[in-house]
Amino acid sequence: MTDRGWNDDSDYRDAVQRAERATRLGWAAIAGVVGTLGCALIAMASACAVAVIGCLYVVMTLDC
Repeated sequence: MTDRGWNDDSDYRDAVQRAERATRLGWAAIAGVVGTLGCALIAMASACAVAVIGCLYVVMTLDC
């Protein structure tokens, strides 16, 4: 058999550590994706605001 005692839970501790590492990696990936999408949303909102301001400028200059 093995030389480990009846209360050796090293396999369990190893599994818990692997699960914790996988969880941290998963949350890091989620945070990265959310951050990237947030930056893209801000950039798109800024581009739309610039486009609206540009269109208003053109309309106002054509009216006079």
